[in-house]
Amino acid sequence: MALDGQGTLIIACGALAHEVAALRTANGWSALDVRCLPPELHNRPERIPAAVRDLIRESRPRYRSIFVAYGDCGTGGLLDQVLAEEGVERIPGAHCYEFYATERAFAALADEDPGSFYLTDFLLRHFDRLVIRGLGLDRHPELFPMYFGNYRRLVYLAQRPSETAERDARAIAERMGLAFDYRVTGYGTLATSLAAALERGQGAADREERVVTWAS
Repeated sequence: MALDGQGTLIIACGALAHEVAALRTANGWSALDVRCLPPELHNRPERIPAAVRDLIRESRPRYRSIFVAYGDCGTGGLLDQVLAEEGVERIPGAHCYEFYATERAFAALADEDPGSFYLTDFLLRHFDRLVIRGLGLDRHPELFPMYFGNYRRLVYLAQRPSETAERDARAIAERMGLAFDYRVTGYGTLATSLAAALERGQGAADREERVVTWAS
């Protein structure tokens, strides 16, 4: 019996769109398609599981395999429950900070100072839109201590380091009144997880081809 669809679909958080696309191009992953959900969902994580489920069900007829590039992202295990029901895997980790830094390095960072605010390249580029305006701090700056009063340092996890990005991240730390810590992570385990997902999808295609050849 032939499997439905062709190729592999990555359902990704919009905060990973640039990085997933860059990896797809750099590695020539022509059999991999990417569909992203809005990064603003991170401000309402309870909506992430249903949004991922809807996209899985909508896309399943067109793809042989589907992989989700989301951490738990504050869903409290509800995303994993959806994925178990749908038979779809995701990248390991609680959030993108963990799989960029890698699990062990992120655990060490958290142990060093639990009061850390993390920036990625995406969040650096969209800080004003997602954090300042997204949390209403442009209209109500008096809320700044309520949101960030328990933080002591800003950790910039850089995927594609540059002097300009480091300068901008340092400026955000100064704006927030936080110490600054700069770590170059690259893509962490994102690249290896996507490569493994594509390999599993290709394995499914090879098994299908053998079944069809034997049946014919």
